Amino acid sequence: MSTVLDGKKIAADIKAEIATKVERLKQQGARVPHLAIIIVGDDGASHTYVNGKITACKAVGFDYTLMHFASTMSEQKLIKHIHQLNEDEDIDGFIVQLPLPEHISVEKVTEELSPAKDVDGFTNQNFGSIFSKHPLLLPATPFGVMELIRRYNIETTGKHCVVVGASRIAGAPLSMMLTEEGQATVTLCHKHTMDLAAHTRAADILVVAVGRPDLITADMVKEGVIVIDVGTTRVKDSSKKSGFRLAGDVDYASVEPKSNMITPVPGGVGPMTIASLLLNTLRAYEMRFESTEV
Repeated sequence: MSTVLDGKKIAADIKAEIATKVERLKQQGARVPHLAIIIVGDDGASHTYVNGKITACKAVGFDYTLMHFASTMSEQKLIKHIHQLNEDEDIDGFIVQLPLPEHISVEKVTEELSPAKDVDGFTNQNFGSIFSKHPLLLPATPFGVMELIRRYNIETTGKHCVVVGASRIAGAPLSMMLTEEGQATVTLCHKHTMDLAAHTRAADILVVAVGRPDLITADMVKEGVIVIDVGTTRVKDSSKKSGFRLAGDVDYASVEPKSNMITPVPGGVGPMTIASLLLNTLRAYEMRFESTEV
């Protein structure tokens, strides 16, 4: 029977560690880290994710500010608000929740964020720092995956890691982290990869971050593989009160018996992403106040 990589438990451990540090700051009379969140429009899934981030801030004792704007907001006005947050001395880090309305360029908006406050780790400066000796604020989802790997003592040195999905949010930076920090041999697959199964069957560690439910089936993995499923897609399910369920990119029922370790969906990488966002916010705070002992 495989080991379930319990991201929910590890995330709770991380939050407890952060909460202890925040309490220490309060006892020292220092202000606590402050996270701001911008959301544009009324996408249901986005609001669910934002509510989860607010709940996490409350759990660890962070201050937070939520800025909700209509979907008709112009790109120029959004950038103006970003500049204000860049200059706000009370804000340590902030995020712009994705997706954005089609008339707003994600790339343009992202590069307007101060890298020192970019706790999602999306700016070019933070992205590029992955290959430096002193990484800055790392992309939150791959940071969460690496933290999960570290806390479960999963050996990556010399292992063949296959990452399916080359997005800038997850797959691409994770392949870089596995190469640089993990010292692994990494194969990065994407939508143009031919004979995907030939690559996935060769993986010692398989990470899937595509957003296609049940893409990976049992015949696509070898015995003893470690599987990390980053995919989270809403699938209609009339048996659920909400009318939907969350599905991963891996067919858990068929792949789990062949795996040595595997993440569930939900409860695997998702909670780790939020925990990493909190870690980045604390890191942004520390970089601004390096003289403060936390």
